Amino acid sequence: MGHVQQVKIPATYMRGGTSKGLFFNLQDLPQSAQVPGAARDSLMLRIIGSPDPYGKQIDGMGGGTSSTSKTVILSKSNRDDHDVDYLFGQVSINKPFVDWSGNCGNLSAAVGAFAIDNGLVDAGRIPLNGVAVVRIWQKNISKTIIAHVPVVNGDVQENGGFDLDGVTFPAAEIPLEFIDPAGESSELFPTGNLIDDLEVSNDAVKGGSIKATLINAGIPTIFINAKDIGYTGDESQDTINSNNNALTMFENIRANGALRMGLIQNIDEAATHQHTPKIAFVSKATNYISSSGKQVNAKEINLLVRALSMGKLHHAMMGTAAIAIGAAAAIPGTLVNIAAGGGAPNSTCFGHPAGTLRVGVEAHINNGKWTVTKAVMSRSARVLMEGWVRTPIDSKRNLATHLS
Repeated sequence: MGHVQQVKIPATYMRGGTSKGLFFNLQDLPQSAQVPGAARDSLMLRIIGSPDPYGKQIDGMGGGTSSTSKTVILSKSNRDDHDVDYLFGQVSINKPFVDWSGNCGNLSAAVGAFAIDNGLVDAGRIPLNGVAVVRIWQKNISKTIIAHVPVVNGDVQENGGFDLDGVTFPAAEIPLEFIDPAGESSELFPTGNLIDDLEVSNDAVKGGSIKATLINAGIPTIFINAKDIGYTGDESQDTINSNNNALTMFENIRANGALRMGLIQNIDEAATHQHTPKIAFVSKATNYISSSGKQVNAKEINLLVRALSMGKLHHAMMGTAAIAIGAAAAIPGTLVNIAAGGGAPNSTCFGHPAGTLRVGVEAHINNGKWTVTKAVMSRSARVLMEGWVRTPIDSKRNLATHLS
């Protein structure tokens, strides 16, 4: 058996919000992986350790969950009004594909810090002490994100007293602004309705139909009522993820929602578009115990939300889905708004499995049509490890030809 070489690539392992991922400078990737295509996908899959039939990604940098099977590629932006271009890849755990169809709101919090540390932001835009405003172009969805990164003595400040439910230790707060998260090119409500009767399989939902709010803000998301699928809305991650029948039901609803939203052309395409859309179920606020043992008081939140990512219930909340929650909560008549008690709030605090999260949204109605101009939330981020990641050139997985 011949010797299998390993490629050595500069990389930084970072936590952003309640996710972790590998961050790369585009110019550090092998030349063939600096452009979209099979070479890039093969490289990301092998680095993360996918596809893994065991679901653990032991032979890679992934952690066996959707929150830890992520990659980010950054480069200096050639747009005059932006500092850095940000491309996100959600790596499937047990299947051989990388989903580039959407953003990761949590890892967005780490983009500004990486960009500053790696010289992707002009030095004149970084204060000696204060807050660096990093203008990010999110390439997956062609949107702008503005990160407010604290700086001390010219360096990114990572430590601080900001607590984020779902993250064990406090850190420095990084406010994020998601500008025009739906945008002129995308309808906020793709079907034109605040609530749809979504047709699904009879095996998924009795009667073959379920009420749903289909919204495109932050990331395309399908919202359903918890009570309509036999839940209360305060379920734990294990309650859902240990129930294969429940996961099959959610995937069936998600796939049919994707088709209704025009994100796929036929139902079979949903299998290779696991990152979008998301699916979440909502209910009125109640008292519950978070996964850390923290008591969440119904008086402190507006509603309960549980969301799935890559086929499993998320341990906290995806940042992009939080934008969708805030947008839907701000618009009277959606399922999310009804669960939150109605009105037209510009700020919503919701309960998720790990605790609570608040998101602010600027929503407006013009000529009978709703738009969202901005969503705001705070996250935190820090470098966990930096150096090089190594990956074998494995001809059986076509990496020998792709990584030349």
